[in-house]
Amino acid sequence: MTHSFRRFACCLSAATSWIAVAPASRAQAPAPAYPPLTAPPPAGAPVEPPLTTGGLTPPPTTETRSGETETVYTLERAEREDSGRGLEFVWLEAEAGYEYLALQSFQANSLVDAAVVADNGSALAFGAGAGVRLVFITLGARFRVAQFSDWYLWTLNGEVGLHVPLGVLEPSFTFGAGYASLGAFDLNNAAGFSADGVDVSGFNARAGAALDWYINPLLSVGAHGSFDLLVLYRDATPANALTEANPELREVYARDGDGIGIGVTVTGVVGLHF
Repeated sequence: MTHSFRRFACCLSAATSWIAVAPASRAQAPAPAYPPLTAPPPAGAPVEPPLTTGGLTPPPTTETRSGETETVYTLERAEREDSGRGLEFVWLEAEAGYEYLALQSFQANSLVDAAVVADNGSALAFGAGAGVRLVFITLGARFRVAQFSDWYLWTLNGEVGLHVPLGVLEPSFTFGAGYASLGAFDLNNAAGFSADGVDVSGFNARAGAALDWYINPLLSVGAHGSFDLLVLYRDATPANALTEANPELREVYARDGDGIGIGVTVTGVVGLHF
């Protein structure tokens, strides 16, 4: 019996020791490798600010709309094709070339006496123009003069132009109209006739085309061509200027005259653009 009591005491002591050690073992169990799943915040709950590192937050992401992207691309492409010329507000031009003129092509009503004064011819022509530009449209004025063998012609026109920029090349089309004057008659072969008594003037309409090359945004060179329609009138020459003229001249210039003619001009042009 004594032996049985000792065995019972040993078992009781071992059980007591296991009960004392087990809670400590359970307390030291490692945490799970993955955090437990949590339910999403309810609707309307405040959103926590993003994580920061050293007080810095990542920049917010923005989405570019396709329309804005296409607009930016179009503008960049236009700038490349325009060769960086930029906007132009004021233009100045000087021109020189060749002009052919026939004063009585469509109507000849004693504007001049073709037997004494040539009513057609060709000559060097010079001109200048200036104006403003509104994107593709130009508005301005142009003066042109040509000295023919027996007389000279000068015109002063207002004009409007339509321009088509193609990089450094620029075709354009112009339309103008204004005042035309014919003068300085050379009547050395008409004895007794005073050219001071001859006054020929009227108006002209002009259509032209040009091609300009922009060397840089400030300077351009080009070639211009134009067609003119001229309607000219001559008042009767005072009788005192015809007293010594021959009968044929007196018959022509003693009454009013008029004529409708054409002119063709080709010039080289140098332009400044601001």
